[in-house]
Order: sequence, then structure tokens, then C-alpha cells
Amino acid sequence: MKIGYSVEGSTDRAVLEGLRNRWCPHAQLIEGRFRGTSGKSQHREIPKTCIELMAKGVDLIVFLRDANNEDWRDVLKGDKDRCRSEHNHLIVFGVCDRNIECWLCTDANWIAGQTQHQPGKFTVADPKGPFEKAMSITGFDRKEEEIAMLVQRAPLRQWLGNPSFKEFYERLRDKSQQMGCTIENLLDN
Repeated sequence: MKIGYSVEGSTDRAVLEGLRNRWCPHAQLIEGRFRGTSGKSQHREIPKTCIELMAKGVDLIVFLRDANNEDWRDVLKGDKDRCRSEHNHLIVFGVCDRNIECWLCTDANWIAGQTQHQPGKFTVADPKGPFEKAMSITGFDRKEEEIAMLVQRAPLRQWLGNPSFKEFYERLRDKSQQMGCTIENLLDN
């Protein structure tokens, strides 16, 4: 299976790699173009990225982005509206409620234990700075491998408490059942 993807940054890419390693390790990840930040570029790039990745023979396309200061549901709807109907069956959109670090820090006690920091550092509206500091992320060392390994071990059932992650998980799980990849059922107790 080939999974094409388009993300906004290296931490997003690492999260997707960790999820792939956890749920569908035989799948090949194929990177599409990085996401732009203006509304115009996003309007153009979703269809272009789909065409680019389809030409590479992908079976699934994952778009993962941050909502920043917008409501993640509005951003998700906007991205879906930009998608051409002939691509809909291939695509899963994920929109983090602020940024990907919000998902990574959903279980503050767990991430604190993994990074040897206090949980309170991660229970803030925007945990990007504290997460990057705890992981010793720099402009030259993005710690993608370490983040991917964190995601492989993460208590994803706890992440379901984050509505934007739950939406993303449910869409991925639906697609996985169509594509022969078994994603653990986190919804059942």
C-alpha cells in the first residue's frame, strides 16, 4: 500500500510516520508538497497535490494541517470543499485543533513521563514551545525519529479526548477497513 501525504511541518510528518509504523508498517509513505499558508495557495494546492500523488500510484492521500487560531471544524470543512469530487474516495483530512503538539500533549502525564518534565508544562493552550523544548528540537535537529517512536507508543485512546484527533482517527479507521490495514479499535472500552 502507498500512502501519499501533505503536511505543514516536520513534526506533522513524524506523527504520520509513527501512526503508519503502529498501524500499517508495510505501507510506503510518499510525500507530496508541503502545505502553503494562504487561502489562495491552499485552494490551488489540494487538487494539485492529489493529481501529483495519484500519478505516483498512491492508494490513500492524507492531508494534515494545523487550525492555528481558527476553529478546526471550519478549517476541515474548507479543505473538504477544496477537494475535487473525483478525489474524495482517496482522501483523509486531519486538522489539529491548534497544532500537532496539541495531539502529542493530549495526555500531559504520559508525555511528561516520556520527556522527564512536569505535566503542567504541557497543559497550556499552545504546547508547541514546551514540547519542542522538552524534546530538544532545534532548527537543525527536528527529532522526527524520536517523535515517530513516541507516537508508536502513545496512549492513543487518551488522544480520543481531543475532538480533532478523534475525527481524524475515525476517518483513518474507516479507510483502513476498506484497504486491508488493521487499525486498532480505540473506541471500544
